[in-house]
Amino acid sequence: QVQLVESGGGLVQAGGSLRLSCAASGRTFSSYVMGWFRQAPGKEREFVAGISRYGRSTDYADSVKGRFTISRDNAKNTVYLQMNSLKPEDTAVYYCAAEYKVSIVLLNRNEYDYWGQGTQVTVSS
Repeated sequence: QVQLVESGGGLVQAGGSLRLSCAASGRTFSSYVMGWFRQAPGKEREFVAGISRYGRSTDYADSVKGRFTISRDNAKNTVYLQMNSLKPEDTAVYYCAAEYKVSIVLLNRNEYDYWGQGTQVTVSS
């Protein structure tokens, strides 16, 4: 089992930046593929970015490519989402997710077993 706690959300103006963090506790962090998802009001939870267990592979939703960067520090049991050039449509609750002992980046929310509680990101125009 792994427990996930997100932080770093907040209110930012369009064009600004935020860095989200997700701290994990429990099993060895490097055993987990990690992902970031987001859910806006009235919409389904959608994939944002994913990273393999040792950070060698990443994947991004088309809507955030070139603006967001996912990274991880296995020594600190933390995954990050650096968000630049934020847009009002990026407003959502952002969740980190983990899946155990998988060797590829996972894009589907149904493939993740472990979730954090979410952190709100609001981008004003």
